Amino acid sequence: MAAKVLADGKTKFTIMTTKPVGWATKTVTVTEANAGLDLSLDVLSSDFTFAAVDSDKVAEKALGASGNANAIGASNYQLAFTLWRKFATAGGFDTAAETGWAALKVKGATLYAIARQMDKEATTPWVATDEIYLAAEFTTDTPQRTDGTGFIKYRIPTEVQTGYPFIAVAAGA
Repeated sequence: MAAKVLADGKTKFTIMTTKPVGWATKTVTVTEANAGLDLSLDVLSSDFTFAAVDSDKVAEKALGASGNANAIGASNYQLAFTLWRKFATAGGFDTAAETGWAALKVKGATLYAIARQMDKEATTPWVATDEIYLAAEFTTDTPQRTDGTGFIKYRIPTEVQTGYPFIAVAAGA
């Protein structure tokens, strides 16, 4: 009998600064996935948005058709999230712990993201055949300061350029 799994703690979110070799064929290898920057524990869950949104509509109905008869057009995706900044215990930024920030803070950077939501903990490494619920090429916008409450963090707005829903992690390098 199949079981339902609570989503809490199950979303793995990884960004890659280098385009995966098989990107044009919707392929991300396990080596590429695990070499990426795992931001699963660095991103605020309450406003994490990485998903398909409504496709464009094409309104071209026949003269004799009644009502709206839209066709489904181009697919659309969104990605936006809040990233915590990391500080060294001795003071100042912990640059070794801020590799994600370094990649995301530059407006106009082209990056690649993959996310998994399965019956595995977010901290479990990627393995071949894991389902990537969405893979996307995206461009960063300028990080936005939040309201100043809680931990120091910035909202990262992006524009998704290409999205590949429901692909599997491939074996190999």
